[in-house]
Amino acid sequence: MASNKIQFRSIHELKDPALNNKLAQKEFQEEIPVEDFLGDAEQNGSSTSRRDFLKLLGFSTAAVTLAACEAPVIKTIPYVVKPHDIIPGVPNYYASTYFDGFDFASVLVKTREGRPIKIEPNPAAKDLGKTNARAQASVLSLYDNDKVKQPKLNGKDETFDKVDDFVLKGLTEAQAGGKKIVLLSHSMPSPTFKKLFAEFKAKYPTAELVTYDAFPYSAALDAAQEVFGQRTLPVYDLSATELVVSFQADFLGDYNASSLETSYAAARKPGENMLRHIQVESNMSLTGANADERIRLKPSLVNKTLVEVYNAIVGGGTSDKTASELAKELQAKGSKAVVFADGSKGAQVLAHLINQKLGSVAFTGKANLLKEFDKARYQEFLGWINAGQVGVLIANNVDPIYSHHKGADFEKSLSKVPYVIAVTDKKNAMYKAAKAVIPVANWLESWGDIEPQTGVYSLMQPTIQKIYKSRQIEESLLVWKNGKNNAANNYYDYLKANATSLLGGTSFNKALYNGINTSSNATTLAYAGGNAAQAIAELGNFKAADLELVLYTKTSMGDGTQANNPWLQELPDPITRMSWDNYLTISPKDAERLGIENDLNARMQLDGSIVNLTVNGVTIKDVPVFIQPGQAEGAVGLALGYGKKNSGATADTGVNAYPLFDGSNLVLSNVKLEKTGEDHEFAGIQLQNTLMGRYEIAKEVPLADFLNVAFDDEHKGWNKPLEYHTISGALPARKIDLWDAFDDTDGPHFNLSIDLNSCTGCGACIIACQAENNVPVVGKEEIRMSRDMYWLRIDRYYSSRQKVEVYEGLKEGMAVPELYGTAFGDGGALNHPADNPDVIFQPVMCQHCNHAPCETVCPVAATSHGKQGQNHMAYNRCIGTRYCANNCPYKVRRFNWFTYNLNDKFDFNMNNDLGRMVLNPDVVVRTRGVMEKCSMCIQMTQTTILEAKKEGRKVKNGEFQTACSKACSTGAMTFGDMNDKESEVRELYSSNRRYYLLEEIGTKPNVFYHAKVRNRVEK
Repeated sequence: MASNKIQFRSIHELKDPALNNKLAQKEFQEEIPVEDFLGDAEQNGSSTSRRDFLKLLGFSTAAVTLAACEAPVIKTIPYVVKPHDIIPGVPNYYASTYFDGFDFASVLVKTREGRPIKIEPNPAAKDLGKTNARAQASVLSLYDNDKVKQPKLNGKDETFDKVDDFVLKGLTEAQAGGKKIVLLSHSMPSPTFKKLFAEFKAKYPTAELVTYDAFPYSAALDAAQEVFGQRTLPVYDLSATELVVSFQADFLGDYNASSLETSYAAARKPGENMLRHIQVESNMSLTGANADERIRLKPSLVNKTLVEVYNAIVGGGTSDKTASELAKELQAKGSKAVVFADGSKGAQVLAHLINQKLGSVAFTGKANLLKEFDKARYQEFLGWINAGQVGVLIANNVDPIYSHHKGADFEKSLSKVPYVIAVTDKKNAMYKAAKAVIPVANWLESWGDIEPQTGVYSLMQPTIQKIYKSRQIEESLLVWKNGKNNAANNYYDYLKANATSLLGGTSFNKALYNGINTSSNATTLAYAGGNAAQAIAELGNFKAADLELVLYTKTSMGDGTQANNPWLQELPDPITRMSWDNYLTISPKDAERLGIENDLNARMQLDGSIVNLTVNGVTIKDVPVFIQPGQAEGAVGLALGYGKKNSGATADTGVNAYPLFDGSNLVLSNVKLEKTGEDHEFAGIQLQNTLMGRYEIAKEVPLADFLNVAFDDEHKGWNKPLEYHTISGALPARKIDLWDAFDDTDGPHFNLSIDLNSCTGCGACIIACQAENNVPVVGKEEIRMSRDMYWLRIDRYYSSRQKVEVYEGLKEGMAVPELYGTAFGDGGALNHPADNPDVIFQPVMCQHCNHAPCETVCPVAATSHGKQGQNHMAYNRCIGTRYCANNCPYKVRRFNWFTYNLNDKFDFNMNNDLGRMVLNPDVVVRTRGVMEKCSMCIQMTQTTILEAKKEGRKVKNGEFQTACSKACSTGAMTFGDMNDKESEVRELYSSNRRYYLLEEIGTKPNVFYHAKVRNRVEK
C-alpha cells in the first residue's frame, strides 16, 4: 500500500517542495543573499540584530547541506549488440607509440568500453618505454574540447570533399606554374611517411619537405654534424658510468631529445662504484637539483670553465682552480666518465671532443633519429616564400608565427602564398592565416610508425574512432596523390604493406602487438671530426654582461605542444613548486640589488614583482619574477612553451619567450629588466623551503659514511633505529603499541617503498595518479588558497652542508612564518644556504598507517583500516568534518570544497562531456563535502587478486602495482605484498637505508623510505 505521508528533510523543503532540486542543480546559490548581506555596507552598519544574522547564516548552511544530499542520476544504456573485443568492466590494452613532434615513448594504452583512459609504459621497450609527465598526460589532450572540430574553407565549415578540391586545385596550379609545394612539418622520423612523401613528390616534382620544430635542437644537431659527420643525436647509457660532469645540460629533462634518468638511477645505486654527478649551471635545473656537487655560475663563466676543462684534458693545462679539479676527476675515471654540455653548438662540440679523448663508455654509437631540423634548410624555405616562389604551403601541426623568433615576419610573408593549408588541432595563428584548415588527428586516433633510434621500429595504432572530423597528414597525402575516392587511399593498408617489408620475418599483427620491434636501420655514429678552435672562439664571442639569460623547457610544459592540457598546467614545477605560470628566475642577491621582491601576504600566498624583460632589443612585457635559491648571480632563467594565444582557454597562460630564442642558442647576453610597479599572484603548492631542522623527515648520508659507518652505530650511526625509553628500558619503536595490532598475516599486506636516492622529482607519478584516480583540476585561484586535490605530492626541500636549526632564527627574533620565507633569502641569521643549497625530493602520499590517527577521530567511521594494510575511505559515509585532516601528521588528505565536475567555476576537463571521457570508471568521482586521499590504487590491487584467483594461481612478484609505481622511470617506487617472501618490497624492507616518515609519533605507516646517499666528500 502506498504511503500518503509527506516526507521532508527541513522546514524549508516543506514550504517549497522544489527547493531540493534547485539546490542540487546549482552549487553557487544566487538565491541565498549571503554575500549581498555581508557585503552591503548599509546593512552592516544597520541595526540588524545578531539573531537575524544567525538566521541568515543558518539558512545558507542548511541549504548547502541539503543540496549535498543529492547526487545526480546518470542513466546508462546497455549494448544492443556487444562488440566482440569489449567486455564491459574489463580494460583492453593496446601497444602504441606516443609521438607528438617533441616527445616519444613506446606505451600501452588502457581503454575502457572503447575510451582510452590511461597511458602506461611499455615494459618491452625498456628505456624507450619510459613515460614522462607529458606522456602520461597526453591522454587528456585527446579529449580537448577546444580542438578544431571539422574542416574549414575560407573561415567557414566545409566538407573534406570541398577542401580536397581546393587543395588539388592549388597543387595543379603550383605545378603548372613551376612554383614550390612545401609541406612544413615537425620532425617525422617515420619511414612510411617518408616513402609516401617521396611518391607525392614523384607526382608533384616541385614538392619539398621542410622540417620545423618549435624547440629544434639545432645546436645539438649542428654539433653532431660536425663531430660525427651525421645530423643525428648520439644515444648515451650511464649504467656503467661512474662520473658525469654536466655543463648547463639538463640530461634528466629534455636534453638530447631523450631523458637519461633510467640509466642514471641504475648507476646511482649506493655502493663502491656509485655514479658521481657534478653539475655546472646557471639555473637550478631538475638535473642540477639531483647532483652531488653543483657549481653555480653565470652562462659566460660556464662557457669559460668548459673551455678550461677541455684545455686541461687535451694537455694544454689550466690555471682555473675549478676547471683543474674537474679535469683531474675526469682523467682519473677515464672511460667511465662522460661530459655533457648545452646552450650552444660550441659547447656541445667541446663536450663530444672531451668524451672522445676520455673514450667514454657512455657513448653507445647508436643514433637518436627523433630530431630532423636543419636551420639552413629552413632559412632556404623562408627565402622561397619571400621571393614568391611558394604556390602551396601545407603546415602540419606547426605554428612558426607563435614559436619562431621572427614569427611576425613569417606571418606577413604568408600573404605571398596563394594556397595556405593548416593541418592543425587549434585555432592558432596558422589556423587564422590559412585558407583551408584540416583538423589533425590525435596520435591516439592515428596509424603510424616511428624509428626513434638505431635498430628500433615502433608502431602506432588508433585506440578510438576519430572523435571529430579529423585526418592525419598521411591520409591527406594519399588523397592528394591518388585523387579522391581512390581505393588506395586507406593509410592502414599502405602502412601495413610498407611495415611488412621492414619487419623481416615478423608478421604485422605480431609487430603491432609488440608495439616495439627491431629495425634494419643500422645507423651508427663514430667520432670523425670537430673543430675545437672554432668552438672555443664561438664560446669566447659570448659577451659577459651584468645579467645573462638562460632559456629552458619545463618538466610539465616541454615545448608547449600540450599547453592546453590542464593536468600539465597545474602540475607544480619540481624546483619552484609553482603551477600555472612561467616566470623569470633570479638569485636572492640580484633580487635585492634590483629591488625585486617576493612576499607572502596575510593568507600565506606568494606575490612577486613584474618586469619588462629586454634581450638584444626584443622586449617581453609583464614577466613575473621568482626569487630562486641556487640561481647563479648575474643569471636569470625563463621557460619556453607558455603564452599560446588562441590555442584553448588553458593554453593562454604565462608569457611567450620564443621571440627571444633563435633556435640554437639557449644562453643570451645583453639582458635588461625594468620593474613595472605591478605585482603578480603566484600559485604555489609548497612555500616552505627547508626542513626547518627536522632532518629525520628526508634523510641523507655521505657515501663514505654509508660504506664505512654502521647505520646503527651508537655514536656515528646515520640511520639509527628509533627507540623509546620505557620503564622496561629502551625498546624499538616498532615493538611498542598503544593499540592492538591488526592481523596482517592472512592474505596480502601491501607496502610501498620509496627510494630518495632514485627519485628525480620528475612528476610522472603525479600525473599517473591523477589519471588513474580521477583527481580534479582546481585552477590557479584554488591552488593559491592551498586547496589542491593531489593525492600524491613531491615535496622539495633545500638543505645545506651546515645544518639550519629553527632555534637559530628564533634567537634572532624571527617568527616561524618569517623563517619559511627568509631561510633562503638574503638577510637575517640564515644567509648562507641561499647561495647553493642541496635539494631532496620526497614523494608523499597517504602513508596507510597501521595505527592511523585519522581513523580514531572520524565520528562516522568513514575512514577505516583494511585487512590488506590500506586505509580506506567510504565517501558516502563522510560528512566532511575534516577531523581526519586535522589529525593527519602527513597532511595528505584533501577536502572537496566544491563540485569540480560539470561546474562552470572550474572550466577544465571535467566540465564538459568530452573531457569527462577520460575518467576511470573503476574510481568514483567524488563530490563536495567529502575527504579523499590516496587509496594505494585499491582498484588495481583487487583486479590483480581477482585475475590470479580466476586463473587458480598466486599473484606473481611484480604483478601488484599502483599508478605511481608503474609510471616511475627510475624504480624509486616499489609496491608489493610484504607477506610474499619473494617480493621485491620485502627485500627492500631489510635495507639499512630504510626509515619511516615521522616514525616517532607511532603511526606505523605501510610506506617506507630509503635515505638519500650523496657521493661527495663532506667538507
